Amino acid sequence: MKKILITGATSGIGEALALHAAGQGHEVIACGRNEDKLAELASKNNITTCKFDATSVDDTNDALDNIAFDIAVINAGTCEYVDIKNVEPDMFRRVFEINVFGSVNVASALLKRAKRGNKIVFVDSLARLLPFTRSQAYGGSKAALHYIAKSFEVDLASRGIDVQTISPGFVKTPLTDKNDFKMPMAISAEQAAEYMLSGLLGNRSSVYFPKRFSLFIRFLNFLPEFVQRKICISMRGKAKRQSKND
Repeated sequence: MKKILITGATSGIGEALALHAAGQGHEVIACGRNEDKLAELASKNNITTCKFDATSVDDTNDALDNIAFDIAVINAGTCEYVDIKNVEPDMFRRVFEINVFGSVNVASALLKRAKRGNKIVFVDSLARLLPFTRSQAYGGSKAALHYIAKSFEVDLASRGIDVQTISPGFVKTPLTDKNDFKMPMAISAEQAAEYMLSGLLGNRSSVYFPKRFSLFIRFLNFLPEFVQRKICISMRGKAKRQSKND
């Protein structure tokens, strides 16, 4: 059994993963900011909690200073969509603050005590693979996170620390409940947790799910850019028509 630290564990796939991993007998350290949810998680078998704000360097360092782990899942994140008629730089900053800089804050704190055989996992998104409509901030932050993770993978190899990326498709969570468009092949948070735990315990450096949707998106990613652009423009038109009809 593994000792698994999970950030963003008070909601969505982070919470589902914490509960699933604990249910399978792993020792889980559930991290987040929501005190009520952390107290609820702490009442479960095999779960301890750690409260901190990942966007604060000091708070993150203090909270993770003495924590040992086998696998750390850097999962905390958010999503906001761009209004192309009113592009807000502050919105980009909010999204990048947690998705990118918050993830780096956590990685930095963990690496101070990480040892050979540990694994650090970055949760990005399949959205990073295509220029989806209104996804400039979210997709951009996840693309940046993926690059950061793969560069860490190169530089930590000599220390024997594994780095893995997990790229989910659409998952039904309180965050995606705000989406005003259809989510093809969406899966539940509980299904996502099963995919994630299986990936965490495996040896692949990149994990994608769900299988059919991820294969489709990855195939589109290999197409020439002008073809990707046409496909995404077509998707944008369908999304606008759907929004008008709802």
